[in-house]
This record gives sequence, C-alpha cells and structure tokens, in this order.
Amino acid sequence: MDALQKELNSRKAEIRKELELLFKANMTITDWDVPEVDDNEVAKQLIIIIEEALNDIKADITAGKYDFY
Repeated sequence: MDALQKELNSRKAEIRKELELLFKANMTITDWDVPEVDDNEVAKQLIIIIEEALNDIKADITAGKYDFY
C-alpha cells in the first residue's frame, strides 16, 4: 500500500463521521426552522444537495481545478 492510500485509510472513518455530522446538523437546523416538516423528506432532499455538491467537486477534479503541480 502506498503512502497516499495509508494516509486516506487512516482518515477514512473521520471523513465519514464529518459527513454524517454535516448531514445531522442540517437535519437539526431544518427541524428548528420548520418544526412540522417531514424528517424523511428532509433527509432525502439533504442527500440530493450533498450529492449535487459532490458531483460539482467531481467535475472540478476532472477539469483540473485541484491539480496544483
């Protein structure tokens, strides 16, 4: 396993936890702002927003935005 894989594997759980915290924080904020909201619908829509953001990042990677060499 190369150094990059070791580094990312060592942080994988942390990255996943941070993403989960982002999701849960936004669930909570939405519940505060709209108490009568359907939590299942909120969860589905938050996932769509997160997926859209990930797709934007993927497009940026493909376009070379993160090539700093």
